[in-house]
Amino acid sequence: MVRLFTAVPLPDTVRQQLMLANGGVPGARWSEPHNMHITLRFIGEVDRGLAEDCALALESVAVSPFRLTICGVGQFGAGKRARVLWAGVEKSAALGHLHDKIESALVRAGLEPEPRKFSPHVTLARLRDSPKERLVGYLQAHAALQVGPFPVDRFILYSSRPGKEAPAYREEAVYALQ
Repeated sequence: MVRLFTAVPLPDTVRQQLMLANGGVPGARWSEPHNMHITLRFIGEVDRGLAEDCALALESVAVSPFRLTICGVGQFGAGKRARVLWAGVEKSAALGHLHDKIESALVRAGLEPEPRKFSPHVTLARLRDSPKERLVGYLQAHAALQVGPFPVDRFILYSSRPGKEAPAYREEAVYALQ
């Protein structure tokens, strides 16, 4: 079994700029820069055969390169249930189109359709017992965050293994946009 997801990798310059927003929230476990990405589709645990079918199906995704901008911050969960701090992605028809093409290819490969709405973001931190007032302060202080635009010329099929501090991601396949 292997745990998979597809994502847009971020250029080093974008990761470095996002790292400047790290800090000031007790209980936050900040993302390592090399782990920052924009998830397109979480696939989950699949057997090797289905993993190969997914990798092959993704070769059919044909989308032109485009540009993205990271803007604003938010959280998943509220109050004591806040669990993730994220940086948003400016609305992009091209990103939505790429997501839809990936979803179609993976359903054709045998996956169930993704029931959740696509919400593109970059995970900045995972939260545990972070004080609400510090979260509110962080969100206010970084509301105007803007990074980019930057080019998107590929997406990646990653595998993920849990780690002590953070998951370990490995590139399984790279798909160029053209």
